[in-house]
Amino acid sequence: MFDWIKNINKPYPEFWKEYLSKFDEKSNRYIALSVETTGIDPKKDVVISFGAVGIINDTILISDSLEISINENRYETEAAMIEHFVEYIGNSILVGHRIHFDIDIINEALDKLDCGRIKNEALDIEIMHKKLNDINDKSFSLLELISQYKIQKPDRVSSAEDAFSIALLFLKLKSKLGLK
Repeated sequence: MFDWIKNINKPYPEFWKEYLSKFDEKSNRYIALSVETTGIDPKKDVVISFGAVGIINDTILISDSLEISINENRYETEAAMIEHFVEYIGNSILVGHRIHFDIDIINEALDKLDCGRIKNEALDIEIMHKKLNDINDKSFSLLELISQYKIQKPDRVSSAEDAFSIALLFLKLKSKLGLK
Protein backbone atom coordinates (compact mmCIF):
# COMPACT_ATOMS: atom_id res chain seq x y z
CA MET A 1 0.00 0.00 0.00
CA PHE A 2 2.84 2.39 0.75
CA ASP A 3 5.25 1.14 -1.96
CA TRP A 4 6.02 4.72 -2.98
CA ILE A 5 7.72 5.32 0.40
CA LYS A 6 10.58 2.95 -0.43
CA ASN A 7 11.42 5.07 -3.50
CA ILE A 8 11.66 8.45 -1.73
CA ASN A 9 15.10 9.97 -2.32
CA LYS A 10 16.19 6.91 -4.30
CA PRO A 11 18.17 7.74 -7.44
CA TYR A 12 16.39 6.39 -10.52
CA PRO A 13 18.20 4.98 -13.56
CA GLU A 14 18.59 7.54 -16.39
CA PHE A 15 16.15 5.77 -18.73
CA TRP A 16 13.48 6.01 -16.02
CA LYS A 17 14.08 9.73 -15.44
CA GLU A 18 13.74 10.31 -19.19
CA TYR A 19 10.51 8.27 -19.26
CA LEU A 20 8.97 10.23 -16.38
CA SER A 21 9.78 13.54 -18.08
CA LYS A 22 7.49 12.64 -21.02
CA PHE A 23 4.25 12.92 -19.03
CA ASP A 24 4.00 16.70 -19.05
CA GLU A 25 1.76 16.41 -22.13
CA LYS A 26 -1.01 13.98 -23.09
CA SER A 27 -0.16 11.69 -25.99
CA ASN A 28 -2.25 11.12 -29.11
CA ARG A 29 -0.32 7.91 -29.76
CA TYR A 30 -1.67 4.50 -28.81
CA ILE A 31 0.53 1.44 -28.55
CA ALA A 32 -1.12 -1.93 -29.23
CA LEU A 33 0.86 -4.29 -27.05
CA SER A 34 1.38 -8.01 -26.64
CA VAL A 35 3.67 -9.38 -23.94
CA GLU A 36 4.92 -12.96 -23.86
CA THR A 37 5.97 -14.26 -20.44
CA THR A 38 7.30 -17.45 -18.89
CA GLY A 39 4.04 -17.93 -16.98
CA ILE A 40 1.09 -16.18 -15.36
CA ASP A 41 2.53 -15.12 -11.99
CA PRO A 42 3.97 -11.59 -12.18
CA LYS A 43 5.94 -12.18 -8.95
CA LYS A 44 7.76 -15.27 -10.26
CA ASP A 45 7.67 -15.10 -14.05
CA VAL A 46 9.50 -12.82 -16.48
CA VAL A 47 8.90 -11.13 -19.80
CA ILE A 48 10.46 -12.96 -22.75
CA SER A 49 9.15 -10.80 -25.60
CA PHE A 50 7.27 -7.65 -26.52
CA GLY A 51 5.36 -6.97 -29.69
CA ALA A 52 3.99 -3.48 -30.19
CA VAL A 53 2.70 -1.21 -32.92
CA GLY A 54 1.85 2.49 -32.83
CA ILE A 55 -1.53 3.97 -33.74
CA ILE A 56 -2.08 7.67 -34.44
CA ASN A 57 -5.24 9.24 -35.86
CA ASP A 58 -6.87 5.81 -36.30
CA THR A 59 -3.96 4.66 -38.48
CA ILE A 60 -1.76 1.68 -37.62
CA LEU A 61 1.84 2.72 -38.20
CA ILE A 62 3.85 -0.33 -39.22
CA SER A 63 6.94 1.91 -39.27
CA ASP A 64 6.31 2.54 -35.56
CA SER A 65 6.53 -1.03 -34.37
CA LEU A 66 8.67 -3.00 -31.96
CA GLU A 67 9.42 -6.68 -31.65
CA ILE A 68 12.03 -7.65 -29.09
CA SER A 69 12.74 -10.82 -27.21
CA ILE A 70 15.33 -12.30 -24.92
CA ASN A 71 18.18 -14.09 -26.73
CA GLU A 72 17.01 -12.81 -30.09
CA ASN A 73 18.09 -9.35 -31.13
CA ARG A 74 20.69 -8.13 -28.65
CA TYR A 75 18.80 -8.65 -25.43
CA GLU A 76 20.18 -11.14 -22.98
CA THR A 77 18.23 -10.03 -19.94
CA GLU A 78 14.73 -8.98 -19.07
CA ALA A 79 16.18 -5.73 -17.66
CA ALA A 80 17.71 -4.65 -20.99
CA MET A 81 14.49 -5.49 -22.81
CA ILE A 82 12.33 -3.57 -20.30
CA GLU A 83 14.55 -0.51 -20.62
CA HIS A 84 14.22 -0.54 -24.43
CA PHE A 85 10.46 -1.07 -24.16
CA VAL A 86 9.98 1.86 -21.75
CA GLU A 87 11.98 4.11 -24.07
CA TYR A 88 9.74 3.01 -26.97
CA ILE A 89 6.34 3.53 -25.30
CA GLY A 90 7.02 6.96 -23.85
CA ASN A 91 3.75 8.50 -22.66
CA SER A 92 1.56 6.59 -25.15
CA ILE A 93 -1.76 5.03 -24.20
CA LEU A 94 -1.31 1.25 -24.01
CA VAL A 95 -3.87 -1.08 -25.58
CA GLY A 96 -3.92 -4.80 -25.00
CA HIS A 97 -5.88 -7.96 -24.37
CA ARG A 98 -6.10 -8.43 -20.60
CA ILE A 99 -3.70 -5.50 -20.31
CA HIS A 100 -3.82 -5.55 -16.49
CA PHE A 101 -1.62 -8.66 -16.50
CA ASP A 102 0.87 -7.06 -18.92
CA ILE A 103 1.09 -3.99 -16.70
CA ASP A 104 1.54 -6.11 -13.56
CA ILE A 105 4.46 -8.05 -15.03
CA ILE A 106 6.07 -4.90 -16.47
CA ASN A 107 5.78 -3.23 -13.06
CA GLU A 108 7.40 -6.23 -11.36
CA ALA A 109 10.31 -6.02 -13.82
CA LEU A 110 10.61 -2.26 -13.20
CA ASP A 111 10.63 -2.87 -9.45
CA LYS A 112 13.68 -5.11 -9.91
CA LEU A 113 15.38 -2.13 -11.61
CA ASP A 114 14.55 0.20 -8.70
CA CYS A 115 12.04 2.14 -10.78
CA GLY A 116 8.46 3.11 -10.09
CA ARG A 117 5.34 1.85 -11.84
CA ILE A 118 4.49 2.73 -15.42
CA LYS A 119 2.31 5.81 -15.68
CA ASN A 120 0.69 5.13 -19.04
CA GLU A 121 -3.06 5.02 -19.41
CA ALA A 122 -4.27 1.59 -20.54
CA LEU A 123 -7.24 0.26 -22.49
CA ASP A 124 -8.31 -3.38 -22.66
CA ILE A 125 -9.94 -4.68 -25.85
CA GLU A 126 -11.69 -7.47 -23.96
CA ILE A 127 -13.34 -4.92 -21.66
CA MET A 128 -14.23 -2.75 -24.66
CA HIS A 129 -15.88 -5.78 -26.31
CA LYS A 130 -17.82 -6.61 -23.13
CA LYS A 131 -19.01 -3.01 -22.80
CA LEU A 132 -20.13 -2.91 -26.44
CA ASN A 133 -22.13 -6.12 -26.04
CA ASP A 134 -23.22 -5.62 -22.40
CA ILE A 135 -21.52 -8.84 -21.26
CA ASN A 136 -20.13 -9.25 -17.76
CA ASP A 137 -19.95 -12.96 -17.06
CA LYS A 138 -17.77 -14.33 -19.86
CA SER A 139 -14.13 -14.10 -20.89
CA PHE A 140 -12.94 -13.95 -24.49
CA SER A 141 -9.60 -15.14 -25.81
CA LEU A 142 -7.77 -13.04 -28.35
CA LEU A 143 -8.54 -15.65 -31.03
CA GLU A 144 -12.26 -15.52 -30.18
CA LEU A 145 -12.27 -11.74 -30.59
CA ILE A 146 -10.31 -11.94 -33.84
CA SER A 147 -12.84 -14.42 -35.19
CA GLN A 148 -15.89 -12.48 -33.96
CA TYR A 149 -14.72 -9.25 -35.62
CA LYS A 150 -13.68 -11.05 -38.83
CA ILE A 151 -10.01 -10.18 -38.60
CA GLN A 152 -7.66 -12.49 -40.47
CA LYS A 153 -5.96 -14.90 -38.11
CA PRO A 154 -2.15 -14.43 -38.13
CA ASP A 155 -0.07 -17.00 -40.00
CA ARG A 156 2.30 -17.42 -37.11
CA VAL A 157 2.02 -16.96 -33.38
CA SER A 158 4.23 -14.15 -32.11
CA SER A 159 3.89 -11.14 -29.87
CA ALA A 160 4.26 -8.85 -32.92
CA GLU A 161 1.43 -10.59 -34.81
CA ASP A 162 -0.75 -10.46 -31.70
CA ALA A 163 -0.01 -6.74 -31.29
CA PHE A 164 -1.11 -6.09 -34.88
CA SER A 165 -4.34 -8.07 -34.31
CA ILE A 166 -4.93 -6.09 -31.09
CA ALA A 167 -4.46 -2.84 -33.04
CA LEU A 168 -7.06 -3.92 -35.62
CA LEU A 169 -9.49 -4.98 -32.89
CA PHE A 170 -8.94 -1.71 -31.04
CA LEU A 171 -9.78 0.39 -34.09
CA LYS A 172 -12.95 -1.63 -34.77
CA LEU A 173 -14.09 -1.47 -31.15
CA LYS A 174 -13.21 2.21 -30.82
CA SER A 175 -15.35 2.97 -33.87
CA LYS A 176 -18.28 0.82 -32.72
CA LEU A 177 -18.19 2.42 -29.26
CA GLY A 178 -18.06 5.90 -30.82
CA LEU A 179 -14.81 6.84 -29.07
CA LYS A 180 -12.68 9.65 -30.44
